[in-house]
Amino acid sequence: MFEREEKRHVERGRLFQRRRVCRFCHETTLLDYKDLNLLRNFLTERGRIIPRRISGNCMRHQRKLTIAIKRARSIALLAFAEER
Repeated sequence: MFEREEKRHVERGRLFQRRRVCRFCHETTLLDYKDLNLLRNFLTERGRIIPRRISGNCMRHQRKLTIAIKRARSIALLAFAEER
């Protein structure tokens, strides 16, 4: 009985995932609030900012990305929320 539970737990476990590397650190890409194509990569379909654990950004660049998105929203380059 114990062996079955242990096997079931192992089967449900995640496969090995490659560690995400910050795109901005690796490529030395500059963040700019006017680069809408880049900023839209980090927004969901509803217009929410994708969290760091999903996007793979480092803390420093996630903060800069958030500021750039908020700046673009405030001057109406990006929508605050998409319509349903």
